[in-house]
Amino acid sequence: MSRIDMPAVVPQAYQAVLGLEKYVQKNVDHTVLELVKLRASMLNGCSFCVDMHSRDALAAGESSRRLFAVAAWREAPFFTERERTALALTDSVTRLGEHGVPDDVWDAAAKVWSEKELADLVVAIATINVWNRISVSTRTEPPVEV
Repeated sequence: MSRIDMPAVVPQAYQAVLGLEKYVQKNVDHTVLELVKLRASMLNGCSFCVDMHSRDALAAGESSRRLFAVAAWREAPFFTERERTALALTDSVTRLGEHGVPDDVWDAAAKVWSEKELADLVVAIATINVWNRISVSTRTEPPVEV
C-alpha cells in the first residue's frame, strides 16, 4: 500500500514532473524511451514502473523477448547501436557515482545521437529516475489486475 498520495498532497510538484514526461514523450523515439524507462526502473527496483513500462511497450508492439533482455542488454543481440548507447547512458546516469557519466559512454552516445537528441535523452533518463524515486519511496505498487 502506498505511503502517500503524491498528486493529492503536492499537486503542483506532480504536475511539474508530468510536464517533463509530456516533453520526453513528444521528443524521444518511443521505442528507445520505453527501453530507457524499463532499464532505469529495473536498476532502481521500481516494481510499479517496471510493470507499467513493460505493459506500455508490449501494447505499442515491442516484443517480450527484447523486453526481457533489457535486464541483460549488454549480452543480448537484439538492440541497435542507438538503443545500446541509450541503455549505456541510462545505466550511467541512473547509477551516477562520484565520477559522473564516463567519457566513453557519453562519446559513444554522442556519435549516434544529435546534440538535441542526446539532450532529450538525458532529460528522459532524469525524468524516469524522478518517477522511480517517487514510486519507490512512497511504496507505490502496480495494480494487481489490469
